[in-house]
Amino acid sequence: MASKEPCEMTQEVAKVLFKRGGTLVVMDMPPGTDFGIDLKSWTTGSNFKGIKMIPPGLHFIHYSAKDEFNESAPRVGFFHIFKEQDFLVKRWDNKETDMSSQPIEEEVIERIKINHKELDKFLGPYPYDVLNQWKELTSKVSDNILERCQPLTGYVRSALELENYDNEMRLKESNKTQLRRRESGLSVEAKEELLLPNLKQKKGTELRFTEVPERNYPDDATPAEITEYSLDSSYALSSTIQKMKDQSEIIGELQLAFVCFLIGQSFEAFEHWKKLIALICGADKAISSRRSIYVDFLHTIEIQLSHAPEDILCDIVTDNNFVYYHLRKLFATIEINPEVEGRLKSEAARLQVRLTNQFSWDFSNLQQEEFDEAPVVVAIN
Repeated sequence: MASKEPCEMTQEVAKVLFKRGGTLVVMDMPPGTDFGIDLKSWTTGSNFKGIKMIPPGLHFIHYSAKDEFNESAPRVGFFHIFKEQDFLVKRWDNKETDMSSQPIEEEVIERIKINHKELDKFLGPYPYDVLNQWKELTSKVSDNILERCQPLTGYVRSALELENYDNEMRLKESNKTQLRRRESGLSVEAKEELLLPNLKQKKGTELRFTEVPERNYPDDATPAEITEYSLDSSYALSSTIQKMKDQSEIIGELQLAFVCFLIGQSFEAFEHWKKLIALICGADKAISSRRSIYVDFLHTIEIQLSHAPEDILCDIVTDNNFVYYHLRKLFATIEINPEVEGRLKSEAARLQVRLTNQFSWDFSNLQQEEFDEAPVVVAIN
């Protein structure tokens, strides 16, 4: 069950975190910036210098600057795995209205460390009341998953950074003569589209999630195999897992995608989260052979749905809700599959009840085929 119980900051815990917790110092951050760590954010004041007493482990620092019209810029964030007594220093670049990409000089860091006691009153304490929830949301995100999936720049951005590929670069990708011939047969709209800037995501800024196969079947599949694989994503699931260190990483990647979407406000991460849900829920044959994935998936999705924005889960007509649609498919497979052991069946049944109570989702008559999935009967004269 998803935990909403906050951690209690006792005097003993405070003493331990003060001695062993990490510290984040942000130099020159302007007041009025929306700044946060993990599940909490605040508007900074003129005296804000950072956060102290950060528990060891993975954390996500995020911020959104204000422009000259007092409008918030798109959110930006970065992950950092804090060690005991870790001391991280960042500097705000007013010209770029972003964290500076330049490394902080060692002598500056040492000077700040020496004056740590004087700095302490300008540091806000880590919001300990959200620690349990944050740990549940990221329990399977390992150092390895973070290293291979986060952008090369180290920053997760809610707004894509785009750059223009000029005409010279376009022409390298295609023959000039062929392009002219092709243009002569194009519509006015298509010709106008060719004149538009060729914008692509700036290299190094993209999240590097594991690529999910576009097709559920291998290239050399027979027509019969194509039909079989198209109804079951087990092949695609196995292909995806083969690119990972071990099969449990798919749950860690699901968690990472969710927090990048939930807190980092990344649409790119949201799309990958949806792909992984569809992939896992549609792999009928894999359920019995990859039982541990499904036990972890049910636990993870329950926690995630307790944090998901309501407009994604409640304001959409149930039939068009992708989470409901794919979970219903998974629950139906678990219910009818004789190779699925009792614990997984009972976990699935418990989650159905919880989601029905929470969102009024209907999981009755699971074996009744949905209208779009029912076989099409073609009359032959």
